[in-house]
Amino acid sequence: MSDYILRATAADGQIRAFAATTRDMVETARAAHNTSPVATAALGRLLTAGAMMGVMMKGEDDLLTLKIQGDGPIQGLTVTADSKGDVKGYVFNPSVMLPPNEKGKLDVGGALGLGVLSVIKDIGLKEPYVGQTILVTGEIAEDLTYYFATSEQTPSSVALGVLMNQENTVRQAGGFILQMMPGASEDVITRLELKLKEITSITTLLDVGNTPEMILEYVLGEFGLEINDKIPTRFYCNCTKSRVEKALISVGRKDIQEMIDDNKPIQVNCHFCNQNYEFSVEELRELLKKAVR
Repeated sequence: MSDYILRATAADGQIRAFAATTRDMVETARAAHNTSPVATAALGRLLTAGAMMGVMMKGEDDLLTLKIQGDGPIQGLTVTADSKGDVKGYVFNPSVMLPPNEKGKLDVGGALGLGVLSVIKDIGLKEPYVGQTILVTGEIAEDLTYYFATSEQTPSSVALGVLMNQENTVRQAGGFILQMMPGASEDVITRLELKLKEITSITTLLDVGNTPEMILEYVLGEFGLEINDKIPTRFYCNCTKSRVEKALISVGRKDIQEMIDDNKPIQVNCHFCNQNYEFSVEELRELLKKAVR
């Protein structure tokens, strides 16, 4: 299992924790979308967060969508995850290039700029739950920390990171989400805050060989860490040609007829995985027969 998420508790259930290593997932996304280093870092962080937040959901068919819309050159990101560890996503402007920030790191905050983070949970109710917060820094981990505190009233610590190789492939990616449960004691909160101050960077921890197990042990070992679950996670898109056919049928007879009249095959692109599906004029004629309006 190369990429996986750990689900854990500590301090007799006062803390719940998730930690993930996601290098292969982020590299798959980078290769699919041909993202620049800063776009890879932004998408990789949001994919990692989406994967961990996805497995927080209970139902087998539950779906989580994270959307960031900003006024920076990257424009925005969308990530969708399920409760089984499958996640997919894309960047609005995958080729954006920026100089490093003042810390010499990839400037994800500068790429996103000012904007809004939306968290949409489709958990089988009539309407999906939608929570929104402003982007506090654009660095994504801090924005999600703020979201958990304001929209879900759950004090949390979120760490996310992507480290690139010189040839722009992904060297390390991962993160953790630690959350205080209702009724957590002041002593536990204070001790955890002090421990978290010792961590400079999640990618530094991963790059020297630490696994998610070791990272959680380092942060939560003194609180009586209990690892409850290990879940494989991956970049996975469930698009197929038949699904795209249904989408084409739904556009209606008039538009399909116009495509046929052009007398050229068409290509339909999946935003999430960048897969192209080609439909010949003959295939379009068959779809026209199935269209009802």
